[in-house]
Amino acid sequence: MPIKTMKSGTLEYLISDGIAVPHCFTTRFGGVSRGILESLNIGIHRGDVWENVLKNYDILGKELSFDPEKIVLSHQTHTDIVRLVGEREAGAGLYGPELEECDALITRTPGIALAIFTADCTPILLHDPVTGAVGAAHAGWRGTASAIAGKTVAAMADAFGAKPEDIRAAIGPNIGPCCFQTDADVPQAMLDTFGDAVKDHIRRDGDKYYVNLKEINALVLRRSGVRHVDISRDCTACQPHRFWSHRVTKGERGSQGAIIVCKECCR
Repeated sequence: MPIKTMKSGTLEYLISDGIAVPHCFTTRFGGVSRGILESLNIGIHRGDVWENVLKNYDILGKELSFDPEKIVLSHQTHTDIVRLVGEREAGAGLYGPELEECDALITRTPGIALAIFTADCTPILLHDPVTGAVGAAHAGWRGTASAIAGKTVAAMADAFGAKPEDIRAAIGPNIGPCCFQTDADVPQAMLDTFGDAVKDHIRRDGDKYYVNLKEINALVLRRSGVRHVDISRDCTACQPHRFWSHRVTKGERGSQGAIIVCKECCR
């Protein structure tokens, strides 16, 4: 099933047909932030007016039917740390203290929404319709090389008894293989972890390389037992009017990201 674009007034976001709970991959469109952060900045460390950040979460909360006071924001530092959160962590980073560092979140607490931030890195959302568990992971190239996507699946299995074959995954917009130019260290990290299986997702051009992080994360998910993976084809660097790209803006930017809401399990 594809990832498709949704519009509601000026708000624009992407969803996966394969995930049955409210979720989104955000774009730049539909918020109230100004200047280089215009308009749907959801980052809390980008220098935005705090009232604008809260309003942007209110807009998303109304669209996805979640309470912004129950969202949990990740504290990303390019690790492979996965944190289990629940009612005690509700509001962390927005209405309460930030979590300790982590680049992925999981929960099975109804009403809790999980959020991760991106501006070229890979956003990954997970939903198990059997247990009701959800997960969200931020996979930069270091997180990709450390298999954070697979570790998030394993954490859902350990914490909630989720079976990987039941989990539905969606990979959102990131910097694509058309634009993610690197030195040799990035492909070498992928090869060190995953071996020859990633060779088809690395292209050499002289002394530079182009790496397909979406497909490598999809490989990680499938190796973990996930059978259903939807993949966005959007590249953040190719569409800087629609997405923030750290590379294109040289760091002068807001943040988009991904949100998923835990609901009561109906099975």
